[in-house]
Amino acid sequence: MTAYRLVRWGEPPQLTEVPVPEPGPGEVLVEVAATGLCHSDLDMARMPGEVGEALGWRLPFTLGHEVAGHVAALGPGVDGPPPGAAVVLVSPASCGACDACRRGRDSACPHGTAGRGYGRDGGLARYVTAPARSVVPLVDGVDPVAAAPLTDAGATAHHAVDRVAPRLEAGSTAVVVGVGGVGAFAVQILRARTPARVVAVDVDPVRREVAAGLGADEVLPDVGALAGLGGAEVVLDVVGTDATIAAGLAAVRPWGAFGLVGAGGGTFRRPWFGGLPRDAEIFTFQGSSIADLHAVVALAAAGAVRSEVEEWPLSQVTAAYAALARGGLRGRIVVVPDDGA
Repeated sequence: MTAYRLVRWGEPPQLTEVPVPEPGPGEVLVEVAATGLCHSDLDMARMPGEVGEALGWRLPFTLGHEVAGHVAALGPGVDGPPPGAAVVLVSPASCGACDACRRGRDSACPHGTAGRGYGRDGGLARYVTAPARSVVPLVDGVDPVAAAPLTDAGATAHHAVDRVAPRLEAGSTAVVVGVGGVGAFAVQILRARTPARVVAVDVDPVRREVAAGLGADEVLPDVGALAGLGGAEVVLDVVGTDATIAAGLAAVRPWGAFGLVGAGGGTFRRPWFGGLPRDAEIFTFQGSSIADLHAVVALAAAGAVRSEVEEWPLSQVTAAYAALARGGLRGRIVVVPDDGA
């Protein structure tokens, strides 16, 4: 089969022929319906070899960590879902045996630095294998092609909203800074799970239009406009630059919460007195849990969350990544296997 693989550190990925994988004990073979593209994939192509090796990544590997498809075969010891069932694959890797996993905190598994699409073979191919514990059945009526972004962007947004939802009562305000893939899901999940007024912030007019269409009560063109809000119970920063972190923290009211979700490389120098909202919760995380994906799939099945996607064939995956890098997209790019790859 054709797969889009990172072959050498510091060089662009390439389409290459590889054997169709076979599921081992405890694994499921999935025929890929679609794989969502993520900005982190672009970062991997530029990653120094010493960083990847420190994470336990092994070259070559196939990119793609937002995967949906249909069960093709079950490995030894696996009992369902049956062949033909529509499924999505949990994006973050986890061992299932450590203390974090046993407590349902698998997003914090210390063994999750290498996984499907980041250090191990991912979904930019016709077939991929996955541990049975990371296979989540899709509810009837949920299209696997549209569901692929739920596995990372959707589940990550749910993880953030789930953390702050108890704070958001009627009359409260929740701000989402950056309404790309993750932020667009955060707006929808906030609307579905809380009575809060939802404010979306993005410099891209296309993304502001999308956010309004997804139910944001107010849309702002930049973080400078947050100063006029008068304090928000929750700010979720899905960008993570110096400017967004500083403005987001300043917009949180006392006893509020600030969640740093974006990985823009920003920092915040705290003064000796002040600078942080008083008695506030400030948190960050990476990824999501298996429970998050189950929850966001249920929201999609109920019609509370929708995933707007733009389909590209695997044979044109390089051009698809170029479109992702240019930005200005209304939805998430998903890549589907095709005979031309």
